[in-house]
Amino acid sequence: MTSLDVTTAGTRTRTGSNRPRFLPERWYIHVLLWVVCLIVGFPLLYALLVSTQNNADVFAYQLTPGDHFWSNLEAVLVTRDLGGAMFNSVIQAVIITVAKTVLSLLAGLAFVYFRFPGKWIVFGFVLITLMMPTEIMIIALFRFVSQINMGDLSALTVPFFASATGAFLFRQHFANLPAELSEAAQLDGANPLQFLFRILIPLSWNTMGALAVIQFVYVWNMYLWPLLIVSDNEQLQVVQVALGGLQNFGGGQTFGPMMMGAVVASIPPVIVFILLQKQFMSGFQITRDK
Repeated sequence: MTSLDVTTAGTRTRTGSNRPRFLPERWYIHVLLWVVCLIVGFPLLYALLVSTQNNADVFAYQLTPGDHFWSNLEAVLVTRDLGGAMFNSVIQAVIITVAKTVLSLLAGLAFVYFRFPGKWIVFGFVLITLMMPTEIMIIALFRFVSQINMGDLSALTVPFFASATGAFLFRQHFANLPAELSEAAQLDGANPLQFLFRILIPLSWNTMGALAVIQFVYVWNMYLWPLLIVSDNEQLQVVQVALGGLQNFGGGQTFGPMMMGAVVASIPPVIVFILLQKQFMSGFQITRDK
C-alpha cells in the first residue's frame, strides 16, 4: 500500500466510512436544533398564516394561506391607522432610548470615575430599583404627572428617561476598562467631558448599541402607561394600544386583522435588532478583552 493509500485509509477511519458525506458529524444535534427552532417559531408562522385569512378560514383550520392578505392589511393600516400609531411609538421609543442612553452613560461615568459621599448607597438604591417594575409605581407616577400638568408627549417620555439597567450596564463596562486610561487622560490634562467623548464613548459603542436595543423593545411594548396618558388623544395613540382596538374590528372579533396587526407591529423592533445585532451581542461581553 502506498503512502497515499495509507493516508486515505486513515482519513476514512477517522471520519467514519459508513456515514454519508452530506451528513454533519453530529447530525442529531442539528436535527434537535431544527426542531427547537420550529417550536419557537411556530407562533410567528401561525400568525403569518392567519393574517392572510378571514374568520371562516380560521375556524375551518385551513393550513394554507388565504386570499385576504391585502384586505386585512388595508383594514389595519388605513381603517384603523396602525401606521400612525407605529409612527408615534417610533418617536416615543427614539426619544426615550436616546435620553436613557445619555443619562446612563453619565451615571456610569459618575459611579466609576468620581468620588462623592454616599456613592455606594446611591448605587445600592439603583440596584434596588431593578427589582421594582413600573406597574408598582404607576399610580403614584400618574398622580405626579397629573399634578404638574405635563403635556401628553412629555408625560409619555420624560418619566422614563432614567434607567437603572443602563446605569448598571455602563458602570460594569467602565469598571472593566483599564485604569491606565483615566490616569493617562489626567496626565494629559483632559477634563471629565473630554475623557468621556474622546476615550470612553469610542470604547462603548457596543454597550450603547446593546442598551439601545433593550430600551427600544421595552418602550415599543409599553401598554398600560400610554393607555392611561393618551386614552383621549387619538393623535398620540401608540402601537400597543392600537393593537388592543383591533379585537373589535367590524363589530366583532376578527382574527385576520388582529394577526396582521401583530405581524406589522413586530417589524420595527426586528429592524432595530438586525441593525444593532453585532453591538447587541458584543455589548454584554463585560471583560477587558471587549
